[in-house]
Amino acid sequence: MLARAVNTALFVSHGVRENSHVILHLLGGQGPIRRVWFDGSEIAGVRPDERSIAGQIRSIIKKPVPPIGHYEVITDGISHSGGGLGQTVSEWRSSGIFPIVLDAVGEPQTVIPRTSSVGFVLSDDLPLSVSDLEHLDGMERVSLGDSWLQGHSCISVLHYLMDQM
Repeated sequence: MLARAVNTALFVSHGVRENSHVILHLLGGQGPIRRVWFDGSEIAGVRPDERSIAGQIRSIIKKPVPPIGHYEVITDGISHSGGGLGQTVSEWRSSGIFPIVLDAVGEPQTVIPRTSSVGFVLSDDLPLSVSDLEHLDGMERVSLGDSWLQGHSCISVLHYLMDQM
């Protein structure tokens, strides 16, 4: 599921969306939580298929988690760091990224705000946890429809909407 989201967010038919980034928050398993950052402007050597992307994620999980706020480069365009959603949102805000939460019960949206940088928060197959929601309090909540869509489908819809700008 995560690999599919990365694939959808970064890759187009014959290239990479250089203005797209993906931060995966890996919360399961033992040890501290980890963030994996895929940077579309620098990514190289990753094929646009789920198996290749999953292999990258699998190899990262075997490495020690770097300190919170310090991204360690794994390969061109892929880094990892410690830290959770609150850390990511804080970094976005200090970088001028406007955060939007995708939520099936949010405001129906067919237009994305015209800002230079927008960051979308979406969950996997489970709703965001209570502690995650605390970090998102007061943020704009946007719905892409009445149905709970899979993450990669949301990403496709968002790319379509943003490409219309």
